[in-house]
Amino acid sequence: MPASPITIAIDGPSGSGKSSVSKAVARTLGLAYLDTGAMYRALAWWCLERGTDLTDQAAVAQAARDLPLHVGTDPDAADVRVDGTDVTEAIRQTRISSQVSAVATNLDVRAELRRRQRELIDSLRAERGGVVVEGRDITTVVAPDADHRILVTASEQARLARRAAELHGGTAEEHLAATHDQIVRRDRDDATVSAFFEPADGVTGLDTSDLTFEQSVQAVLDLVTGRLAPQPAPQPHTPDLQEHR
Repeated sequence: MPASPITIAIDGPSGSGKSSVSKAVARTLGLAYLDTGAMYRALAWWCLERGTDLTDQAAVAQAARDLPLHVGTDPDAADVRVDGTDVTEAIRQTRISSQVSAVATNLDVRAELRRRQRELIDSLRAERGGVVVEGRDITTVVAPDADHRILVTASEQARLARRAAELHGGTAEEHLAATHDQIVRRDRDDATVSAFFEPADGVTGLDTSDLTFEQSVQAVLDLVTGRLAPQPAPQPHTPDLQEHR
């Protein structure tokens, strides 16, 4: 554990490896881990379970304020519970992945969940000595004063292959096609409210396209410990809206 409290903020698009890398970094450094994306997924799950129309922005914003949410911060047991129900696996299902952007692009929802995220960061710094926080806008909005701010990116091809292997067990053409909409459309939608393709000044870029998982983790650790000089964050290709229709 670091000698003084530390916050490591990691952003990136879907399939860039930010979640698995963030967990490994937190585990290695003995820090807490906070998956902010899971909070949006949990809200989407709760709204769907309660029959809340995701297009009703006021109703979804109220649901965010009422959400009885527990997010585990142990990198080895990052469970998610809503009103006592374990939804850790349920929020990763396709029905949530395909609709979570409707929740994540609601500005009132973002304001509420960002408030909760900042409170968690403060408490984890005090109680656990620090935290690795990952999401879309952590480096720019949630924790712009984090000790380390890193944007993890990868080429679209690499991101599709990783997510296809994770969800469908392979990278054949049909696996990539089944994953394409979830990766490209969701990133496109989320980019309307969160600039994770355009890193802010002071944010270090890490392109993991050609790195193994172990190399990606080590690269982040090297950045945190100062063994690797920061590089300007790359700006990955953002698909044109007509490109994949």
